[in-house]
Amino acid sequence: MGRFIVITLPKAEEHLKEYKKSGNKVILNRIKRILKELEEHPETGIGRPEKLKYGYSGQWSREIDKKNRMIYQIYETSIVVEIISAKGHYDDH
Repeated sequence: MGRFIVITLPKAEEHLKEYKKSGNKVILNRIKRILKELEEHPETGIGRPEKLKYGYSGQWSREIDKKNRMIYQIYETSIVVEIISAKGHYDDH
């Protein structure tokens, strides 16, 4: 499979900036690893990737930590992964 292009939407970009400001190395390293995995294989890897249902159909979730999830959508035809948010839980949106 080819490499996916990872695009970060504005809301997720703000969340990632907040993580950088916090300076929490454990979280930052985990996010970095998740982003790398999204480029190569967005449906498998760390953070227990989960395909969401109902109102979030088509979106995926991965654990950043106990409280926060990265929510993203995979577009197979254009080989793009779009990160929607990176803070909170999908129920928080």
